Amino acid sequence: MSDFSTVSSQSWFSRLGGAIKGVIFGIILVFVMIMMLWWNEGRAVKTYKMLKEGAGAVVSVSADTVSPGNDSKLVHLSGLATTEDTLSDSIFGISATALKLMRTVEMYQVEETITKEEKKKLGGGTETVETPSYSQVWSSSVIDSSNFRDPSKQVNPGSMPYSSETLTATKATIGAFTLNSGLLGQITNAQPMNATQETLSKIQQDLQSKLTLHANGYYMGANPSSPQIGDVRVTFKVVLPQDVSLISQQVGNTFQAWQASNGKSFQRLESGTVSAEVMFEDAQAENRMLTWILRLVGLVLIAVGIGMIFRPLSVAADVLPFLGSLLEVGVGIIAFLGSLCITMLVISMAWIFYRPLIGIPLLLISVGSIVALFVMKNKKAVAA
Repeated sequence: MSDFSTVSSQSWFSRLGGAIKGVIFGIILVFVMIMMLWWNEGRAVKTYKMLKEGAGAVVSVSADTVSPGNDSKLVHLSGLATTEDTLSDSIFGISATALKLMRTVEMYQVEETITKEEKKKLGGGTETVETPSYSQVWSSSVIDSSNFRDPSKQVNPGSMPYSSETLTATKATIGAFTLNSGLLGQITNAQPMNATQETLSKIQQDLQSKLTLHANGYYMGANPSSPQIGDVRVTFKVVLPQDVSLISQQVGNTFQAWQASNGKSFQRLESGTVSAEVMFEDAQAENRMLTWILRLVGLVLIAVGIGMIFRPLSVAADVLPFLGSLLEVGVGIIAFLGSLCITMLVISMAWIFYRPLIGIPLLLISVGSIVALFVMKNKKAVAA
């Protein structure tokens, strides 16, 4: 045990009271996740329909000329996204004719990690040992060390000497068109930009004297190979002119997000020369991925909520620790199975609401499968 470890105890009555209070939060959590699952299915269906509508309406055009006949239409085009703007980092002397210029500032700091070990005691109480451990890390934000358990580790500076920053071109074009901010924001294909002796010489003398070139960037500290707390490193990335493909609504010589008949809006940009068909397929794949991620989030959090609802039972049984642990496993199984049933039911009902032609047959198949299982089970029982 560390010299700075802390030991705390909680009585059985206190734990039971906390578990009972947690029942309310558990009920709220289950309800909120049910609503989220319902919303997610609706979002997925609306997005699917919007993308299908867009795929049927999109017109591929040339980026070289602006055709008034395509005004207000959903268009697809490919070309070189470029700019004449020179982006300059006024502090560190870096400049480039680019779509974006990104500065990342990191400071070497101490990070505290608390490890908790809880032990159940006879009678239902618990004893918790909290043990701090420390490591040195590079972080782009300040780590507050003023409340660290070990006073000797309270050494982090209270602020960053400089902040990370992203500069964006005020005007970017693709052929005869001007990109709007929404499309420009989707260009993320960045590459490192090296600091050099020339860029170093452009920095104000008082700061220049504190910097050295290191790892393609600047280093502020005594020795880059042996960093000390408070040392700073600054690196840069740049988004240069590049070939892109986009789908958006043409408005004069620029673009705006296209709105489908169901109210969903859409505009998309991808790096390289990509056909409209592939771009819509990519968008549909992302929609499916997000749908499944949110389904899993809902499943897990509903299980957590159910576990909180039944937690008073396992806490009550902790008067005999082995019995409480056994019941806790049972509650976990019930929570998972209950969450699975609730999640499947909500998704099925949502599909009936949003896509009845698919949802109703699926529900009938599900019910039929359950009935068939019971019939087969009863036949086996009779045969035995």
